[in-house]
Amino acid sequence: MSKVFCYPRQNKPTVYANDTWYFELFSVPEEHFNNVGYVGLSIIRELRNSKICPSTLAFDFLIIAYAVVAADKAILRKTSSDGWTREIELTVFVHEQDKWQAEKKKLEEMLRFLTGDFWTITFNKIIKSIVPVKQYPLHDNDCISLLSGGMDSLVGAIDLHEMGKKPLFVSQVVRGDAEHQRMYANSVGSNNLCQWSNNIKIHGTSENSTRARSILFFAYALVASCGIKFNGNEKKEIYVPENGFISLNIPLDSLRIGSLSTKTTHPVYMRSLQKIWDDLGMNVTLVLPYKYKTKGEVLIGCKNQALMKSLIFGSTSCGKYLRHGMRHCGTCVPCLVRRASFLKANMRDDTEKGYCSENLNASDSRDLAAAAIACIQMDRYGIESLVKGALSFASDDERAIYLGVIIRGLDEIRNLLKVQKVL
Repeated sequence: MSKVFCYPRQNKPTVYANDTWYFELFSVPEEHFNNVGYVGLSIIRELRNSKICPSTLAFDFLIIAYAVVAADKAILRKTSSDGWTREIELTVFVHEQDKWQAEKKKLEEMLRFLTGDFWTITFNKIIKSIVPVKQYPLHDNDCISLLSGGMDSLVGAIDLHEMGKKPLFVSQVVRGDAEHQRMYANSVGSNNLCQWSNNIKIHGTSENSTRARSILFFAYALVASCGIKFNGNEKKEIYVPENGFISLNIPLDSLRIGSLSTKTTHPVYMRSLQKIWDDLGMNVTLVLPYKYKTKGEVLIGCKNQALMKSLIFGSTSCGKYLRHGMRHCGTCVPCLVRRASFLKANMRDDTEKGYCSENLNASDSRDLAAAAIACIQMDRYGIESLVKGALSFASDDERAIYLGVIIRGLDEIRNLLKVQKVL
């Protein structure tokens, strides 16, 4: 069992055990030990700059998210018994201890699904509130939308604007994406972007699989929702613009089942998160407008094609973008889906800086091989041979819809592989 202890300054421990990682919230620790780091250093200032005053429960969820992503980076998978699955014992301080204790099991199960690890969470109580208290007028926005700098989030921003909505966008600051995030937000409005950092500091080697990273994105969205008005149904909407093929992320071969298949917007994860928020009376609704579409269909359906085409090639899709000097590798699954979507939409692919591997036929990428094998397997043995139990969460009607998304998504990839003479 790997232990992580996440605390505000007022609750710092009196003794620091050698077998535990410690993360101080919102400030740099006074202690200079190799197992003591920090997280969320700039968020209080960023909330002030964005004129957002969070509710206590929303701020608690932000604290939990910070603790989770810190643990996710601190605990190395290679040290676990199977080289992947970790057992994480997380202690975190919150204001509403009793309410979060009631959600403990749901949170642990959600994180188990999201990261593939076993989580045990202990909630301790913050006695003196650390929630920012300065009140601000509510923003003149009618919804929240995630803006990552990727293709789907750009189309989501454009579509909401064309529908007459006034979204307040939420972004995590990521090197290489920050400028594009601002550009996309400015293309459909002004003063409409909350661009916040996580500021995680870890001494030594950190884990780079980061399966938990999206929980912080949703925590930021929840906090940002505190700055807008309720709609006519006394709810606040958080739009999650991600295509269904990537959300489902069906393993393309047996090797991708655990280590390579992320679940950042998977329907099971989204339902779990929505249930926790509902239990706590958050009155926030997660909306996934593209959950039944492929990436190519998202591009084709964009409500302002001219604006989309003027911006889309600066978007980021690659899972290895930073490793390649802020350039798309061209062969990871997100890159293949990206390239295939441009073909589907009959658009010339003018991605900024191009791809490290332009010619797929000359690549020895394992992801590329897995995609090719998946297409062949579907053709020979049918889609069920590939999907197996991956859609067991869905009702019969929804299962049929998701099957269609997977088939059409693989068709897009097959077309790319044929054009590139891989198949």
